Amino acid sequence: MKRKYRGYPEYQGSRVAWMGDVPDHWEPVRFKQVLAEKKKNCNPELSAGSISFGNVIYKSSENLLPETKASYQEVLAGEFLINPLNMNYDLLSLRTALSSIDVVVSTGYIVLQSNGRLLKRYTRWLLQEFDVAHMKTLGSGVRQTISYADIGNSFFFEPSKEEQENIANFLDHETAKIDILIEKQQQLIKLLKEKRQAVISHAVTKGLNPNAPMCDSGVEWLGEVPEHWDVMPVRRVIDKIQQGNSPVADNRPPSIEENGVLKISAVKYGHFNEMESKTLETPIDSRFIVKKRDLLVTRANTPKLVADACYVESEPTRNIMLCDLIYRLNTNYKIDNEYLCQCLLSDKGRFQIELDARGSSMTMAKVSQEHIKNWVFPVPPVSEQINIIKYIRKRALDLGVTLSKAEKTIELLKERRTALISAAVTGKIDVREWQAPQQPYKEEAA
Repeated sequence: MKRKYRGYPEYQGSRVAWMGDVPDHWEPVRFKQVLAEKKKNCNPELSAGSISFGNVIYKSSENLLPETKASYQEVLAGEFLINPLNMNYDLLSLRTALSSIDVVVSTGYIVLQSNGRLLKRYTRWLLQEFDVAHMKTLGSGVRQTISYADIGNSFFFEPSKEEQENIANFLDHETAKIDILIEKQQQLIKLLKEKRQAVISHAVTKGLNPNAPMCDSGVEWLGEVPEHWDVMPVRRVIDKIQQGNSPVADNRPPSIEENGVLKISAVKYGHFNEMESKTLETPIDSRFIVKKRDLLVTRANTPKLVADACYVESEPTRNIMLCDLIYRLNTNYKIDNEYLCQCLLSDKGRFQIELDARGSSMTMAKVSQEHIKNWVFPVPPVSEQINIIKYIRKRALDLGVTLSKAEKTIELLKERRTALISAAVTGKIDVREWQAPQQPYKEEAA
């Protein structure tokens, strides 16, 4: 943190690992002395809700059976909601929240009510630090589930009501500033990704020469293309489409000496990640080993993600084979693999893909080999394709540098936010004399 905060004059050892040394006038308290588990109360008239990264939000009831919703429990504004399930599965998202809305939630959640001893605005931050620093170490069973008893029997050290108010005011103000900065970086990332998409889409449909004579493509949604380009379905530029299979595998990345089978997550917006694979427990099928310059396309996912494509730029470091959810497109002399990959990633490519994907399940859409063969793209001479690829790579690299900086800034801001919350609720900084600045907030560098 750029800004320096002073500590308290005197500290005591708390013997509470997640709090460490605390101000010497703070008192040890168990959570069950300040928070009680609410008796489950059904209220199907309320909208359905859930926890999302430290907030209680509304969730869609579209696929929720009436009898399921009728069994849900009530959580009202001013009550605390805890997600106690799968602690070993999700170690990142915030699992505690002070609700600002009235909803019903699954009975798997824990609903807590304050007895008024602690200020709710302070308790919100206290529970968030408890979650991040300690709660995920509790629980038992395969799904590592915690109970109210796990929470209730845990100790924390309690500041005075006045200090609680100061801590809540400080954190409300300071985290709001950080959240504004994070939101602005997220907006920048969104704009950069849109720019990257626009670069690809323009290059593969209009070319690099702004003065090139244009002609009607004959395809309404494609519009005009350079007149010396061909417009043709994918079936005319490929010799074969291969689909892998999914043999028995251990769900861990293979070592350099082991063989693997790809997971669908290995293909992500033009990039290939061989470590997104499982270790084979049976001999590898040599027909489906991934090689340098392969063009891979996913055949199943949500409608927005299905038919994601990537070009394998370098030889994989281990033997990895295609799974049954990934196609390999073997192209002919008319088109470069990387160029066709960019066509698939373009707006015109996604337009065709999503039209076909809509005919399938909205949760797991699939594209067939016939779908792929029927998609139509402009095809310039191969020499021009190579120049377009070089251009896209250069622009993507430039945009990628700025994108990486924005992502790093968000990471640092989130770390600062977490550190600030921890320092305040565990007494590592003294905010008793802190006051919100009167002047308008000015952004600081991350």
